[in-house]
Amino acid sequence: MNRIRGRRFDDEPKLNIKKVIATIVAIIVIIMVIISIKNLFSKNKKVNVMSVQTTYFTVYDNGKYGVIDNKGNEIIKPSYEEMVIIPDPTKGLFICTYEVDYNTESYKTKVINESGKEILTNYENVQALENKIENDIWYENNLLTYKKDGLYGLINFSGNKITEPEYTDIHTLEGVSKSIIIEKNGLRGVVNSTLEKVVLECEYNNIASIDGTSDNGYIVNKDGKYGVVSASGKPVLECNYTEIKSVTGNNMYVANDGNGLKVIDNTLNVILDGGFDDVKSIDGENIIIQKSGSYGVINKNNETKIPVEYEDLKYSFDNYYIAKKDGLYGIVSLDNVICVNFTYTSMDYIKSTNFYQADHQDYTTDIINKSFEIKLSNIIISELNLDKDYIRVRDGSEYKYYNFNFEEKTNIEVLKSNTLFLVKKDGKYGYVNNNGDLIVNYIYDDAKEQNSFGYCAVKKDGVWGVLESDGRVILEPSVNLDDSLYIDFIASWHLYNDTDLNIYVK
Repeated sequence: MNRIRGRRFDDEPKLNIKKVIATIVAIIVIIMVIISIKNLFSKNKKVNVMSVQTTYFTVYDNGKYGVIDNKGNEIIKPSYEEMVIIPDPTKGLFICTYEVDYNTESYKTKVINESGKEILTNYENVQALENKIENDIWYENNLLTYKKDGLYGLINFSGNKITEPEYTDIHTLEGVSKSIIIEKNGLRGVVNSTLEKVVLECEYNNIASIDGTSDNGYIVNKDGKYGVVSASGKPVLECNYTEIKSVTGNNMYVANDGNGLKVIDNTLNVILDGGFDDVKSIDGENIIIQKSGSYGVINKNNETKIPVEYEDLKYSFDNYYIAKKDGLYGIVSLDNVICVNFTYTSMDYIKSTNFYQADHQDYTTDIINKSFEIKLSNIIISELNLDKDYIRVRDGSEYKYYNFNFEEKTNIEVLKSNTLFLVKKDGKYGYVNNNGDLIVNYIYDDAKEQNSFGYCAVKKDGVWGVLESDGRVILEPSVNLDDSLYIDFIASWHLYNDTDLNIYVK
């Protein structure tokens, strides 16, 4: 059997080994080319997961509060009846309130870190220092209060003691950052939260900011008389005045010594002695005054620069002022020349951008540059981003981007830290990468640009879902957000419809 079989194969033609090898090599080359082309296209369409600093958010689920990070990881399980406070979203320090008795107004707190471990256990009743401007609430981001034997003290986030527990109350100076009011024996002082030290001892009946910040010092009241101290606590004006206005500039102040308002400097020289009912601002050598309900500008030599004939005046830059006349706003120069006609219902100069934002009665806006040229006309501003230097404008159902030189840009050019960019085709939305390659197909009825944590909110069939920063679906569209004013997701959690609370829910 073996011999016959051998003879049969021996009778068949012999293979050409060189041709076989050549064919195999050709096949290998073709395969390598195909793989290379495939890898090339794959590389071009690759999207990395966005890398961002870890940030923390309060969440609410099933009637309880907890904490997640920006990846959606559960840091504190929703288990607290009271809202968990995060004084600084970039730091793993969370204040949890428990055993609350509303009848006796008693409660306990604990501080937990990002690992779920309780910290600062040497201190009782640790709390964050809340501050606000209107509905905008924030917390001092490096100091906390604690309580012992009915009195309060301050510690920093590391647990280092800043003050002993010797104060009857500690709270923020409303609307002013870095200024912590301490009270003892019915008198007030100030702790600078950045310096972490007492800059004003408790010797004043009241303390207020002189200009809405802590940078230029405080108006202080002592035994019914007013004075001014610097941000470091150095006396500027002794408490000898019946009134000091919250106006300062060029080392000048507006004070009343009992004989009417005067403008004085920090050496007590009287710059202007009356002739006005009030002072709105001091801008270099020039002063906006108010008299008989109208506004004008005089200089420190009491020379009239802009007649007292306007319903309002606001300094913008150099020698130019936003003025209000007959209920509308325009721009005038220091020599009272009209630079922009009085046609706007409101107007602001945005110093960091060097342009004016001027609003029409129909809620559209003109953007006016420092040369008083209208660079963008009758637009609806969707976003003015001072960090990334762009304006996002709604044009019908579309959005356009402009830099602060008023050059139109694509979202890829403007949103440089993003990994995905919103695109629209035939009424549907998708996403491309920074090379313009389509990553997410045009399948969504609505969608949002990627947020700063990498998540893309997408809408389909009336409900919302979310994509990861590489385009993967985290949550299929399933959430009805018709009542939400602002759509935003952190992983599968979405922003609660009361944006003032800044909490996320499912």
